[in-house]
Amino acid sequence: MSAVDAPAHVPHASRAERVQAGKAARKDVPRSSQGAYDSAGRPDPISLLEEQAKTRVPELVPIRYGRMLTSPFAFYRGAALIMASDLARSPVSGLQVQCCGDAHLLNFGVFASPERRLLFDVNDFDETLPGPWEWDLKRLVASMMIAAQDREFSRKVQERIVRSTVIQYAQSIAEFAGMGNLAVWYSRLDAEDMMRELSPLLTKKMEKRTEATLAKARTRDSMSALSKLTHVVDGEPRIVSEPPLIVPLAELTGGEAERGETFDALGVLMRQYRSSLEYDRRRLLEQFRLVDFARKVVGVGSVGTRAWIALLVGVDSGDPLFLQLKEADASVLERFVGRSEFANHGARVVAGQRMMQAVSDIFLGYLHVPAGADGQPRDFYGRQLRDWKGSFDPENAVAEGVEIYGRICGWTLARGHARSGDRVALAAYIGRGETLADAMVEFSTAYAEQNQADFAALQSAAKEGRIEVRSGL
Repeated sequence: MSAVDAPAHVPHASRAERVQAGKAARKDVPRSSQGAYDSAGRPDPISLLEEQAKTRVPELVPIRYGRMLTSPFAFYRGAALIMASDLARSPVSGLQVQCCGDAHLLNFGVFASPERRLLFDVNDFDETLPGPWEWDLKRLVASMMIAAQDREFSRKVQERIVRSTVIQYAQSIAEFAGMGNLAVWYSRLDAEDMMRELSPLLTKKMEKRTEATLAKARTRDSMSALSKLTHVVDGEPRIVSEPPLIVPLAELTGGEAERGETFDALGVLMRQYRSSLEYDRRRLLEQFRLVDFARKVVGVGSVGTRAWIALLVGVDSGDPLFLQLKEADASVLERFVGRSEFANHGARVVAGQRMMQAVSDIFLGYLHVPAGADGQPRDFYGRQLRDWKGSFDPENAVAEGVEIYGRICGWTLARGHARSGDRVALAAYIGRGETLADAMVEFSTAYAEQNQADFAALQSAAKEGRIEVRSGL
């Protein structure tokens, strides 16, 4: 990774000292104060989105706005910078962790471990950075509240979902605080084990739906991507064209001749990416041959950033590997907590992901492009496009399902924070979690109202012609 010097001395406080630090933080910043939200003096949210758009692919920005305008929850997914700006003015205890930076409920999900087990974990780290633990938790609980409101659950159910998420987070932090360092590090949430534990809490319909989601995730791999995303040209698989969502390299460069020149340059960059991998994974990737490249639109908040998919083949075309190479810009947290210690933002993403996840994709790596198509330097991180990936469907979930899912996310976020921060001090600060839960219900309710107002502001900006919108994509 980009050079990060190891500290000359690492302090090791006693358990009693760590507990005292947590209790002292509680006195300085009472847990009840975490519920406060004040919108006075906040920047114009649309201006923040327009600011982000300046560094994105111009023709894709209208797609981002179109996706954000589909619902208040979709808007929230794309509003990480807006919320980071708001959180920067909120109370913080001073206890730091490796933050996901965008810990909304759809940035959790299942994926395959190298041992081919299906695990549940955080799965998006574009904004990861060391920062206040409260910011991740508030991002999560606000997403639970907004999703519950989207489903038109009663106010009582909305609050219960948030409360359950926070209580599980608090209980899990307390459990991790009582564990040894290695035990915390080895903790993981196996999907099959999770199903066995949850089975008594699930209705038959919920159980079938969850099992179907897990089964579908196991089919989402490079072979399924090969059948969906490619066709054969002159006996070689090529990525299909579905502009503007998928645009193959030949179309971006203007023809086959230009494609060949660009392809050679991409080979150099792929070797740079390969060199960032662990030795055994590097040797594995060397056994695959690069066949095609394409620009692909992904997500909601990421639309407009430069995201590519690379098709490689192994022993033959029936042995495919799809990689995703995604632009890594500065985290939305950086302007509020300070710059990353990593010079390469791809390295920042990789480091944060490895810190928070139980296990990470075997091809998780990074690279730097000195000059892109626009002449600007860019950082990227890479991973497999699909490897048994699956996510929660909030649009069709029942209240009990959302509540259980919130608890799973609460445990997972706590495990990520326990790996990177002082879990003993954090547990001492939080206590049993009831006071914090009350505060988070208050905060998430207020922030859901703010999100609704910001969503309406984006609608107005579209109607007035301030922004260009392309919907249905």
